[in-house]
Amino acid sequence: MRTRRPRPRPRGLRLAAWAADYAYAARQQVRHALTPPRLPRGGGQGAPVLLLPGIYEPWDFLRPVAGRLAARGHRVHAVEALGRNAGPVPAAAQVVAAYLTAADLRDVVIVAHSKGGLIGKSVMLGPAGDRIAGMVAFATPFAGSALARYAVRRPLRAFDPRNPDLRHLAAQTSVNERIVALYPWFDPHIPGRARLRGARNLDVPLAGHFRPLGRPLLIDTVVREVDRIAAASAAEG
Repeated sequence: MRTRRPRPRPRGLRLAAWAADYAYAARQQVRHALTPPRLPRGGGQGAPVLLLPGIYEPWDFLRPVAGRLAARGHRVHAVEALGRNAGPVPAAAQVVAAYLTAADLRDVVIVAHSKGGLIGKSVMLGPAGDRIAGMVAFATPFAGSALARYAVRRPLRAFDPRNPDLRHLAAQTSVNERIVALYPWFDPHIPGRARLRGARNLDVPLAGHFRPLGRPLLIDTVVREVDRIAAASAAEG
């Protein structure tokens, strides 16, 4: 599914969005360091949801949507063993797959941000893939980011489109139909708007790589798509 691409926005608006985005991310990191929150587990009959945050992010970057999902009866999970999520995607996928197996989770819906979407897709392609009903991913560089080659930190350079692991993952399309890929109109980390072939690709009229995670519009969209995936999985099973 493809949606109409938004019109280009003025440069000044992009700069303002860039500044607000980084300010939001900094506040989230400080808040986590000072008062680490508890995971809103949920306890109803909803499908289990697994949170996969982006690189260097604690799980609570996804706390706003996690709270809503828990309130709707979804059992929410996070993989603490990922730590700061700076390792290679294949290794992270193994950690996540081990968590799914140990917890015996099935019909899981993954909610991912940025790198988390790459990890989620890798898990879906592996032995634990049959435990996953689908994934909703926001601002994931499925085709990499042209800016990654200029990154100072090595973990960030892994998002270079020329990275063999990334290219191999992008070439695997068998699970794409179970992925919902959400995109902001402006992402300071991922220039361009490459779509994930075969997936449900949706534009969200919000700016930023981090700040949209706390915005009601994105939260509503993620919750709606999680419920849609869960309902479809239940109907099939």
